[in-house]
Amino acid sequence: MESITGIEIYPIISLLIFFIFFVVLFYWVFTAKKEYIKTVSNIPLDNHQNDTTS
Repeated sequence: MESITGIEIYPIISLLIFFIFFVVLFYWVFTAKKEYIKTVSNIPLDNHQNDTTS
């Protein structure tokens, strides 16, 4: 792997993408409206689905 020119930048780029993604995710979680999170968390439990049984 040392023979490939410029390969040392790929782990750095991967770490930056990983870090930036989780920083943005944490920011969104802490700034999201509580009512929106409550609504979205109840979607799987919603019984008012349009069930089409044939």
